[in-house]
Amino acid sequence: MSQSTTVTEQPVAATPSEASTHLEENKSGQPAAVRKEQQQGKDAAPKPEAGDKAAPAAAKRAGRSREDRRFKIFCGSANRPLTEEICKFLGVPLGETKLQRFSDGEVYFQLLENVRGMDVFLVQPTCYPVDQHLMELLIMIDALKRASAGRITVVVPYYGYARQDRKDRPRVAISSKLVADLLTTAGANRALMVDLHAAQIQGFFNIPVDHLFASPVLVSYFRELALTDMTVVSPDAGGVERARFFAKKMEAPLAIVDKRRTDMNVTEVMHVIGDVEGRSCLILDDIVDTAGTLVKTVDALLEAGAKEVYACASHPVLSGPAIERIAASRLKQLVVTNTIPLREEAQKLAKIKVLSIAGLLGRAIESIHMETSVSTLFN
Repeated sequence: MSQSTTVTEQPVAATPSEASTHLEENKSGQPAAVRKEQQQGKDAAPKPEAGDKAAPAAAKRAGRSREDRRFKIFCGSANRPLTEEICKFLGVPLGETKLQRFSDGEVYFQLLENVRGMDVFLVQPTCYPVDQHLMELLIMIDALKRASAGRITVVVPYYGYARQDRKDRPRVAISSKLVADLLTTAGANRALMVDLHAAQIQGFFNIPVDHLFASPVLVSYFRELALTDMTVVSPDAGGVERARFFAKKMEAPLAIVDKRRTDMNVTEVMHVIGDVEGRSCLILDDIVDTAGTLVKTVDALLEAGAKEVYACASHPVLSGPAIERIAASRLKQLVVTNTIPLREEAQKLAKIKVLSIAGLLGRAIESIHMETSVSTLFN
């Protein structure tokens, strides 16, 4: 039988610096081998070069590769194509789920992947049918919460009920606040929105809200279009701030159309404030719903001497007679984003141009996950 020999090394007196290092290592509570691997990993991380703005983010991303594996994106039925574009941009697979409905319309949702402790992003615009997609979103949040997701960020490209953000008449609900409370109560830890109807809706939430604007995508398109003598037009007084920001980016003057709303979804255009004669006008709005305001604004601008009229909006709701009105109008082109999937009739209309915001949302999701600034997306 072989005998084992144990060699005991004699202790060597440590220098003051070595003793200090030994004390700090003992405080960490980690084996020396683990500390050595961690230090080697830090040394191997790419060092940012001077003047390279993307280098810090790249270095941080490389140093957090293990955390990135705990990052997932899921979606409901409202806008799956947009979510697939976001996943393709980020280079991550779309999470697997099972979403069905009972014969009476009840929603059944099941996660088919483990999400315990993970950073989860749930993409679901609350577009038509609004209540159905909202209920889906709430049930999906609850499922993620009960599956012990580490953090749940709801990505809502279009926030339904946003127009009901105040008491403009006696005995009405502030539905926008109610929806915010529902999302928070269901278990959302953070929200990512695109072009809210009113920026103050962020204050309805008791969780962090990142508010994105589709303007970088729209500005790029119209810069390439290179319209001569452009004037940016706000279709009402409420959208002046949004139009002013867009006009500044386009280095174009601003005009306003004064309108008076006579009933729900019914407006009467009064007159144009600003010089539009002989100019190419661009109407900027956040939502195109029934297109009544849009068509009447186009007519008012042309009657005031405008050469041609374009329009752009973040959210193409396009409900009711919107498609017929746009098709019959003198509008040259309507440019929208894919926060909401277009109806089949709208897809066939040549006047409507769709731009993708998947890259914008993808970069925002990456910034939130990597805990870097989202505001840099607008610089």
